[in-house]
Amino acid sequence: MSSLYERLGGAAAVDAAVDLFYTKVLADDRIKHFFDGVDMKRQAGHQKAFLTYAFGGSPNYSGKNMREGHKHLVEKMGLNDSHFDAVMENLGATLTELRVAPELIQEAAGIAESTRNDVLNR
Repeated sequence: MSSLYERLGGAAAVDAAVDLFYTKVLADDRIKHFFDGVDMKRQAGHQKAFLTYAFGGSPNYSGKNMREGHKHLVEKMGLNDSHFDAVMENLGATLTELRVAPELIQEAAGIAESTRNDVLNR
């Protein structure tokens, strides 16, 4: 069976999804403040690399792990489940808008959901 990365459409699909996703996130009053002062071009690059890895398009990821990458947001800005839920909602809306098949959205959401405890440092 091909990877989720391949079934989604590879690099072009991940690039399009991440760009649209961050447009939605930065317009979302519930979570946009987490990105104040963040170099969004760099952030999008990290996200594209992570999703390529998480969706099976690359055997490794050289960025910080989820726990390290989000620890300061939990400790200094109160990142919590409601924020994670907002991110998940924006991810689903992004994939739906890009006309991704529902079963692939479900698979992507499952992968994203599996990072919740690490992202929230618990």
